[in-house]
Amino acid sequence: MIGLIQRVAQASVEVGAERVASIGPGLLVLVGVRPDDSEASAVRLLDRLLHYRIFADETGRMNLSLSQTLGDLLLVPQFTLAADTHKGLRPGFSTAAPPEQGRQLFDFLAQTARARRDRVETGVFGAHMRVSLVNDGPVTFWLES
Repeated sequence: MIGLIQRVAQASVEVGAERVASIGPGLLVLVGVRPDDSEASAVRLLDRLLHYRIFADETGRMNLSLSQTLGDLLLVPQFTLAADTHKGLRPGFSTAAPPEQGRQLFDFLAQTARARRDRVETGVFGAHMRVSLVNDGPVTFWLES
């Protein structure tokens, strides 16, 4: 699984005219699923998301994790992260998981995150979403499991 993580001051997701998710300080994670991914991949990605040290400590160094700061978590499904962009001028999506597998693993990731944390929000799988964020830093990392 792929997680493009962004440290944010705030973030939200709208579908149509409705705001479906909103967080304060924490992590916005765009999640991509590939065909070989599994529930074990989702658990490994979640462990990394919760414990990756990208928040400042008292000296200003990136030394604290989301679990330590008690920040919010916003998971947004984004199949385009798994696109093949190696050649040509148009992405190919044969490297992304089929929609049913992607939905199942994204839902599993979200349910597992909610079992571990109080503040977990999600985007809507398969929907056209508008994602707004205030990137804090900016700080953005690509994680894979």
